[in-house]
Amino acid sequence: MVDRLDPHPDAEGGVAPVRGAAGVPTLESVAAAAGVSRATASRVLNGSPRVSEAARAGVLAAAEQLSYVPNGAARMLVTRRSDAVAFVVCEQEEVFFSDPFFATVLKGAHRVVVRSGRQVLFVVVADEGDRRRLERFAAGGHLDAAMFLSVHRGEHSPARLAELGMPVVVAGRPPAGVGAQPHVDTDNVGGGRLAAGHLLAVGRRRPVVLTGPPDMPSSADRVRGLREVLAAGGVHLPDAAAEPGHYSVEGGRTAMALLLDRFPDLDGVFAANDLMAVGALGVLRERGRRVPEDVAVVGYDDIPLASATSPPLTTVHQPLEELGRRMATALVRALDGPPGGDPAGTAEVVQAALGEPLQTRLVVRGSA
Repeated sequence: MVDRLDPHPDAEGGVAPVRGAAGVPTLESVAAAAGVSRATASRVLNGSPRVSEAARAGVLAAAEQLSYVPNGAARMLVTRRSDAVAFVVCEQEEVFFSDPFFATVLKGAHRVVVRSGRQVLFVVVADEGDRRRLERFAAGGHLDAAMFLSVHRGEHSPARLAELGMPVVVAGRPPAGVGAQPHVDTDNVGGGRLAAGHLLAVGRRRPVVLTGPPDMPSSADRVRGLREVLAAGGVHLPDAAAEPGHYSVEGGRTAMALLLDRFPDLDGVFAANDLMAVGALGVLRERGRRVPEDVAVVGYDDIPLASATSPPLTTVHQPLEELGRRMATALVRALDGPPGGDPAGTAEVVQAALGEPLQTRLVVRGSA
């Protein structure tokens, strides 16, 4: 037997009763058990202040006793809220599922969103088809807000969702072609400086760099900070000493092999994320280079894997859980504000809640 949902939400609250299935509690049965009208029960279950405390207590007790579940779709028609926040990763699926960076950020964001009474939806945007599906889904009223991670140059989904009037936040400084979306970042330039300072401190004068994707500001900022401190210490980093590893283990392996062929006497490596550093460690071991005796290696992120490598990875820690919490908190704050606000005003609220860039710190282990 198929349940039939009442297509007309209650005019005063938007909670429609479920009909047709024997034994399934309805709004009418909750009202009857509480000794109030259907309209009063509806107002209580939709959070309206226009009820007495006695009526509120009675309806909530009856709903709990009967295990009554409101019709969320009907309520959404009235509140115009889906209670869903998207966690969007603009990468291929294999990148999303293989990089602990995303899971750590998600952990921080998830706690905040769930505590606000909302759901988190995971979305991978790998191609134009994924973008169209996300934008149609959002335009259909199924999302209230979205946070974007790993945004590359020219990615238009954040701007498209913002045009719908929903709060949007981007992790990291948005690259060219993305638009001036609210964003929160870590101090990537400062992190690069920390890495360079440590390589100089342990006596390395011929370092090389494994960079991230060239269209992502985080990578460029880390390398810029590294170059500044190396130059101040009298070490010149030639352009050929920087090779893209695209933030992946395999990319790190490929870049490290190329750099070893290009600079056989290299004595230090800065990898702009930990996964590339893991790939680099494997190649150095295969080529007979001892770490850290022959080559010092410094990574970036401080993902859980960093302490489990051989040797354990010296790395620049960025507070990934706090990054997720900061993004989610800004979105929740905007959603909990006055409804129907101007989209530009919403963006200002989100950006103000994001605050200053998060600080990084060096974690010294065995690799450097």
